[in-house]
Amino acid sequence: MFHTQVLTLFPEFFDSPLSCSIPKRAIEAGHLTAEMIQIRDFATDKHRTVDDSPYGGGPGMLMKPGPVVDSIRAAREKQPDTHVVMLTPSGMPFTQAKALEFTKKPGITLLCGRYEGFDERICDYVDEEISLGDYVLSGGEPAALSVLDAVIRLLPGVLGSPESAVLDSFTEDGILDWPHYTRPVEFEGKAVPKVLLSGNHAKIDVWRKEKALERSNKRKD
Repeated sequence: MFHTQVLTLFPEFFDSPLSCSIPKRAIEAGHLTAEMIQIRDFATDKHRTVDDSPYGGGPGMLMKPGPVVDSIRAAREKQPDTHVVMLTPSGMPFTQAKALEFTKKPGITLLCGRYEGFDERICDYVDEEISLGDYVLSGGEPAALSVLDAVIRLLPGVLGSPESAVLDSFTEDGILDWPHYTRPVEFEGKAVPKVLLSGNHAKIDVWRKEKALERSNKRKD
């Protein structure tokens, strides 16, 4: 069974997304476990403080190393073989290949930041730093949820059809998926390409590969 843990100040953020659709079915079927760990539980003062002002001045607050590092240690104690991932704008870009790589591990622990970010020393206690892209979120929770969703659907047995994950965009050499069509054959003057109605699977395969490459090249321009 694949284990997932999320270190966060807002565990409730994940309640609804993990209780519906594919993640819910995956958890109920026993393909994975999902545990939220409240970082604030590891604060040592009566106010459960997890942030402080940065040395050298500047706006905003930083997450203190003490509570965060202790939460990481607690996660590793629960799951000694976990792979700890910090969600941060300075991390390496998250890709489909990275999602597949994560599924090969026994499990992952995702560390969510808030405020202006982390005390830099916290980086020494994680295995990897990941970013969803060149933009800033209010916290790491939306990024963690995206990583979870991408990884969960790739776990063996989660999707009804194993081919669904194999044929996803970016799975093969970073190529996007081809265009898809369903009923009706014509919608507001726009018709389904005739080749898809031909029943000739060899020609359909050629068309799909051509369109996938065409779409991928257009995205690079």
